[in-house]
Amino acid sequence: MQISTFALFRLGFRPFFLVAILFSVIAMCIWMMQLTFSIKVLPSGITPIFWHAHEMIYGYALAVVAGFLLTAVRNWTRIQTIHGLPLQLLLLFWVLARIISLIPGPNALIAGIIMDNIFIASLSLALTIPVVRAKLWKNMSVVSKIYFLLIGNIIYSLGLLGMFSGGERIGIYIGLYMILSLILVLSRRVMPMFIEGGVGYAVSLKNHLWVDISGFLLFLTFAVSDTFFTFPALTAWLAAALFVLHCIRLWGWHTHGIWDKPLLWVLYLAYAWIILGFGLKFTAFIAGIPPSLAVHAFTVGGIGMMTLGMMSRVSLGHTGRSIMQAPSELGPIFFMLFLGALVRVVFPLAFAGHYLLWIGISQVFWIGAFSLFLYIYAPILIRPRIDGQWG
Repeated sequence: MQISTFALFRLGFRPFFLVAILFSVIAMCIWMMQLTFSIKVLPSGITPIFWHAHEMIYGYALAVVAGFLLTAVRNWTRIQTIHGLPLQLLLLFWVLARIISLIPGPNALIAGIIMDNIFIASLSLALTIPVVRAKLWKNMSVVSKIYFLLIGNIIYSLGLLGMFSGGERIGIYIGLYMILSLILVLSRRVMPMFIEGGVGYAVSLKNHLWVDISGFLLFLTFAVSDTFFTFPALTAWLAAALFVLHCIRLWGWHTHGIWDKPLLWVLYLAYAWIILGFGLKFTAFIAGIPPSLAVHAFTVGGIGMMTLGMMSRVSLGHTGRSIMQAPSELGPIFFMLFLGALVRVVFPLAFAGHYLLWIGISQVFWIGAFSLFLYIYAPILIRPRIDGQWG
């Protein structure tokens, strides 16, 4: 009997991680040509900065989230999530939305919008059905964020069509803060467990219920304020409070052993970048620094490093490999992305006159890190588990 060497559509993390990694390289190359080298690549019907923001949030980041949650929900519920043909169709909607966004003309714009929203709606249902069947209602708090992402994408779409004034910005910020919310919630669930089980010695990390509750309420208020209202002082002071709260949380998770394990320090530093984003939000209000620096602390440092770290771990664990024997190349790859965030966020503060140069260097680091990651992980994602199990 011939054994299949192709397992891409057996579980959600496989195809969605693969296309997310590949697309992150393609999308950043397009953005580099458009912004850094002033080569017109994008259709004239869309503002380039909106395309970049939307595709990195609703394209790249949401693909990683889709792969992660389709895999996690199966673990939570013990119910098989979509695979095979249904998974291929879900992926097709995502791919078509990305391709059509690069085609000029009003018909292409409408077609791309339809494909994108069908993808998010279908993903929402694919995650909701097993959770409801298993009656694990507490996990609906995680799945519900995909519905908010659908609302955000619809608002963005209406903005593109001229039917919602300012809809593009609102939709992008809803997407950004929903992704950050997912990261903060899931990090609270898994990072202490990963650290305690991964450092190689007994350690008990600190968590505080008051930090969890106040952090949730403050982040919700912060996201609503920054997305829908023009109260910069309120947004800034909420960001300052979140900076302090998450510093307390992250300090409670620190132990020296994380710095010997790339799969741990990448997550720890990613969380630190999100905290820095809150700090820069406050600094933008009191010192007038560009607000985009906070956004890129959230995205390049926070979302970029967190998603790369989680894809590394999930892909190893769910293909039968040991996370204690991760590829040696991961450390340099993670550090390369860290440098990209550093150049994009910190260097403009000290050397503002070379702003476009720092953007270009950061883009090179991003493209390099994800290209190397793709080279290492594509075979892992495509081939069957090494332990012979299905999945």
